[in-house]
Amino acid sequence: MRTSASLRRKLISVAAVSATLLTAATTVAAAQEPAPPGSAAVPTAQTETAPGTPAERLIVGYRSGAAEATSNKAAKADAAAKGDKAGENLDFERRLGSGAALVGLGGDVTTKDVADVVAAYRADPQVAYVVPDRLNRPQATPDDPEYAKQWDLFESTAGMRVPGAWDVATGTGVTVAVIDTGYVAHSDLAANIVPGYDFISDATVANDGNGRDGDPADPGDWTAANECQAGDPAYGSSWHGTHVAGTIAAVTGNGKGVAGIAHGAKVSPLRVLGKCGGYDSDIIDAITWASGGAVSGVPANAHIAKVINMSLGGGGSCTTATQSAINAAVSRGTTVVVAAGNSNVNAANYSPASCANVVSVAATDRQGNRSYYSNYGTVVDIAAPGGETNSVTANGILSTLNSGAQGPSAENYAYYQGTSMAAPHIAGLAALMKSADASLTPAQIESAIKTNARALPGTCSGGCGAGLADAAKTLQAVSGSGGSTGDATFTSTTALSIPDAGSAVESPITVTGRGGNAPSALRVGVDITHTYRGDLVIDLVAPDGSAYRLKSASGSDSADDVKATYTVNASTEAADGTWKLRVRDTAAQDTGRLNSWSLTF
Repeated sequence: MRTSASLRRKLISVAAVSATLLTAATTVAAAQEPAPPGSAAVPTAQTETAPGTPAERLIVGYRSGAAEATSNKAAKADAAAKGDKAGENLDFERRLGSGAALVGLGGDVTTKDVADVVAAYRADPQVAYVVPDRLNRPQATPDDPEYAKQWDLFESTAGMRVPGAWDVATGTGVTVAVIDTGYVAHSDLAANIVPGYDFISDATVANDGNGRDGDPADPGDWTAANECQAGDPAYGSSWHGTHVAGTIAAVTGNGKGVAGIAHGAKVSPLRVLGKCGGYDSDIIDAITWASGGAVSGVPANAHIAKVINMSLGGGGSCTTATQSAINAAVSRGTTVVVAAGNSNVNAANYSPASCANVVSVAATDRQGNRSYYSNYGTVVDIAAPGGETNSVTANGILSTLNSGAQGPSAENYAYYQGTSMAAPHIAGLAALMKSADASLTPAQIESAIKTNARALPGTCSGGCGAGLADAAKTLQAVSGSGGSTGDATFTSTTALSIPDAGSAVESPITVTGRGGNAPSALRVGVDITHTYRGDLVIDLVAPDGSAYRLKSASGSDSADDVKATYTVNASTEAADGTWKLRVRDTAAQDTGRLNSWSLTF
């Protein structure tokens, strides 16, 4: 790690809304005060335009080809008909720039009234979607007095755009394991701490009078001169794990201190670093236990983490032992986030930064450049604010700390710099994502973070991965309200014979784990063997039964086979569900076979 100028010790491994209405609507776009710890995140199926206020207008999108999609007269007539069916007085108000119709619900409507109208629209196969015309408010900011100093969260130049993500999720329901120096009591973090474990097996390194036990309290990691190796000066305690934990989940909206990125999440502190660092063996056990695996002599973990943060590292490539532990954690559904290292060299020569199946994080400064100390290279996945305190202290990352030079003393806050500080920004983002969609896999989380990153505002020699993480865009993607969750391909290789001049055949593909709507450029790959492809009609059928024509029959198209990729605007369709490729031969004499087909999101 790198900290402020007075704390340069490297902490590294020695060895290396109403529940019945508009249930398909996206989250409320209006900003809200951050939820207090333990409270529910903004609901993913919001049914009101503002708390306690039923919708007064609906936005209705019609499918292409419907008269109501282009004719105001037809849309007005349809609104009147739907109103008659629901017993309400509906009125077409205007056409939006998107082509959707704005429909007024009249006065004195109740939640049930709105539900009846929505049901009437949803029953119409010509309607692509119906959503409330929601009331948006200016984006609120936390009342934590030090929040204004957390440039890394909100500044437009090189901040991670975290406030926009809080409209979607705050981390509720997710535990993040911070594998680090443990935790020193801090009132701005205590409410979000759940039990962890002290995995340091060497009593000298532990510095707390014993080896492993159930108390992850950080006694301090100070050292005397020459204690770790000859020539080392004396160092004060770093309270490193507490600083990392505060970035992830400091209590927010409590009128005190700083704001945490995933302030609705919980942190389980796992102690592996003490005097002079920590052993790989202890770190491997901590990874295993945090993710729900069994460790001999250690009680079962009651707070299994879906995200692990490791702001630690050492020289040398990833060992098979460490890689095996990481692979097992990921297979159990835990995302592993690691620091790239602070030696201004290729991260491929450091562990765990060079391990597979991790999200390796480089650090950026307040201007969006790669921080001067940050490692770089092809193994880096993403960049996040890590700060630079060498010239201006306030350009570092402010978080929870303790003033004790050796043992714990008064709680405080301090600016640190390092990839140790960048990694918890990504761990916090991963917790927000998992809170927004519990079905997300570690691979999907990594892909979405990288896909929705923005270009670095500054420069990065050597490579900083996909760019600077963008929390707001990433959360919009995984909640289905925008962005991209990254490419994922679903394929059917079950061959089907196509009857000559017969009925259509359908081949299904079941899509899971995507969440939200399909993209506006859904790619459909088709591999068909046929002796006269002009006979073929090919449709993509969405989970709700909507059909999208990919190819029409044509008497002039006499070539063989269909081996093509089609692009479909499926943005009004739910991504998850069973999609079908429908193929029909419209004329006699020529035959064929559907070999395979695929969907790429």
